[in-house]
Amino acid sequence: MGSFDFVTLFFLVAAVIIFIQLRSVLGRRTGNERPPIDPYSKRETAEAPDAGGKVVQLPRREGGPEAENRYAAIDAFTPAGTPLNEGLRKISDADPSFEPKEFVNGAKMAYEMIVMAFADGDRKTLKGLLSREVYDGFEAAIAEREAKGEVLKSTFVGIEKAEIVHAEVKDNEANITLRIISQLISATYDKAGNVVDGDGEAVSEVNDLWTFARDTRSRDPNWKLIATESEN
Repeated sequence: MGSFDFVTLFFLVAAVIIFIQLRSVLGRRTGNERPPIDPYSKRETAEAPDAGGKVVQLPRREGGPEAENRYAAIDAFTPAGTPLNEGLRKISDADPSFEPKEFVNGAKMAYEMIVMAFADGDRKTLKGLLSREVYDGFEAAIAEREAKGEVLKSTFVGIEKAEIVHAEVKDNEANITLRIISQLISATYDKAGNVVDGDGEAVSEVNDLWTFARDTRSRDPNWKLIATESEN
């Protein structure tokens, strides 16, 4: 065997050894991998490992015991046979981790964050919670306020009521509309410190219809605000 054949054989063996080592490292799962945190679903659901050690859980088939268990939570939330119940069932079919009560809790947290971020002019926080269209509207209002030298001061008192009033899946996008009744102290001040809108001392009741959406095909668990409407 010539020197060329010996060198070729040496590098071939080395390549095989390196490949085996890389495969043993890259192909191994430790069981400690964590999926993205979903503020709208149960923390236990997000962190629980499945039998195969996989991070991403695929949607399960409709029907059978698993579907019935998911529907039981929805039926306890809103009566079976109603349009709202049917809409929530469709969302559960597309996203088995979805639970309406946990979603409402997450939406209430998002509501407070958005209201206060708007008052503070916190564009970074708003961008992560709003759709592009809603963000553009909020950003324009903030920019106008800043151009006038006005300041919006708000104190979030709390949410009196938050309820889902509509749910549907359109083109793989889950849409949920909530009626949110909150209490807020809010006033806008001009450069001289005079109140030009609102009341800096009185608690006001705010009635909103907010719609959140999420692409059920996406691995991103986050919901975003896609529409707002005031009922005041």
